[in-house]
Amino acid sequence: MMTRLVIFLLWLLHFLPLPVLVWFGNGLGLLLYALAAERRMVADTNLRLCFPEMRGSERTRLVRRNFMAFGRSLIERSILWWSSGERIKSLVQVKGLEHYQAVESGPVILLAPHFVALDVGGSWLSQYGDMFSVYSNQKNPLFHAKLLEGRTRFGNQLLISRQQGLRPVVKALRKGLSFYYLPDQDFAAKDAPFIPFFGVLASTLNTVSRLAEMTGARVVPVTTRMLPQGRGYELQFYPAWENHPSGDLAADTRRVNEFIEQRVLEMPEQYFWLHKRFKTRPEGEKRFY
Repeated sequence: MMTRLVIFLLWLLHFLPLPVLVWFGNGLGLLLYALAAERRMVADTNLRLCFPEMRGSERTRLVRRNFMAFGRSLIERSILWWSSGERIKSLVQVKGLEHYQAVESGPVILLAPHFVALDVGGSWLSQYGDMFSVYSNQKNPLFHAKLLEGRTRFGNQLLISRQQGLRPVVKALRKGLSFYYLPDQDFAAKDAPFIPFFGVLASTLNTVSRLAEMTGARVVPVTTRMLPQGRGYELQFYPAWENHPSGDLAADTRRVNEFIEQRVLEMPEQYFWLHKRFKTRPEGEKRFY
């Protein structure tokens, strides 16, 4: 019953202009900051590990801003789920699309780090053309169903469960579909070597290079940024990576982390610090969380 009420309230909110939704989202983020002590700890620990030179007061401010950005992403999901495609496209400023267009005739891995507005980028791309992505099952079945419905509103999008493994991913890439891929979470996977992320060893999926090797896919990094004061979003495509895969799987995986590090420095408040990025530790090493 509560989930239905939340979804109904989100539906009501989608009629409002974006600057008003920003206000609601910031407020929700501050409420979550006050209530979610465990996630506050996770974000603070991540920032302490990645930016050891950062003062405690500065770290606290950044965690608060991160919660506000996360709150915005929840509230603004109402636009993605119910607003027209034209409204969504009007809110997104696209840069570097020519980098994607230069290689989209073949298989492409759109490397999309976990910034809070990544679903906005996915919604814009689903209107640009058919693609596929991988999803994780949500604990709440009603929210899970709504999330999948929202991600497949436009075109003929394919969603693959993470539990299905790599075989359907390889098959879709070989068909020429672009893969909107989020590679930067800790799933405690066996094929996730420890690669530095801001100088801290992090269990990192090496799937990007493996898939590129198996399918000949080009890697085009892409990020989505929330613009301030409700001015919309910026979807940025980067040039397709050359010399990738290089034959050195560890170096290629490190390249993924280095790219994400560079983008995080540009908008640190919008990275998904609430995730336990360093949950899996090398054998014998003390846990951080």
